[in-house]
Amino acid sequence: MRQFPRRTALRSLAVSALAVPLVLGSALPAHAAPLWHPNPATDGLKAFEGIEADRGNHHPDRKYVVVEGDHYRFNIWKDDRDTTGGGDRQRTESKGMVQNGTTLKMHNGETWTLSYEMYIPASLHGTSKFTHIFQTKTPSTNGGPWVTLDLTRSGGKELLDARAYANSGSPSIAATDLAPLRNKWITIEWTFTPGAKGKAACVIRNGGAVAAQGSMSNVNIPDQGDYVRPKWGIYRSVQSASSDILDTYLLFRNFTAARK
Repeated sequence: MRQFPRRTALRSLAVSALAVPLVLGSALPAHAAPLWHPNPATDGLKAFEGIEADRGNHHPDRKYVVVEGDHYRFNIWKDDRDTTGGGDRQRTESKGMVQNGTTLKMHNGETWTLSYEMYIPASLHGTSKFTHIFQTKTPSTNGGPWVTLDLTRSGGKELLDARAYANSGSPSIAATDLAPLRNKWITIEWTFTPGAKGKAACVIRNGGAVAAQGSMSNVNIPDQGDYVRPKWGIYRSVQSASSDILDTYLLFRNFTAARK
């Protein structure tokens, strides 16, 4: 598997640049300071509630989620299989948001903003079956996924697609061609108001330019009496074309979350 070179930029500069995430082109109000702003170098995997990878312990020698300098690296191999789905899927995911030992929870009626940078390599393909690289779920019921960020394929066309996945037809909130977004750091900005008829918005930024943005009401994203939990990483069906299921990885950095 190709190794990604380490970034040398000072994290303090990166964090200050994202300390006030942008939502649909507008700065958040000053009171919406980030509640979650993990530093990979010092927080490590304690920034998450847990890691879900190789849950059958088939490959104990593999490192699935690791810290590389200022970012997290999520590795997956084509022969990985998750314990769910009867062998038809694989996952390397983190779940939840933890700051200084406290788990942050998104509840019905609250409005949250989540922002992060992501690096998608050429080896991570859009697929004809599901490939989620972000999910929202309800832990106690395993409800969802409610809203997802997907890598999709229709013939030769690959998309990065934010979707109201639990709504009828899994409609797109914001989508754009995947090809121009590969092999570089891009920014994803979400706004969520959980509820059975909640709201969701997404902005995808390629450098300083908006590649796609959109918002949707009546989004099915309920806490079901518990809370809505985000998940990051690669969760995909292996029933897509074998040429799209490769050894690959995904990088994340500069996570922030705020509640309005």
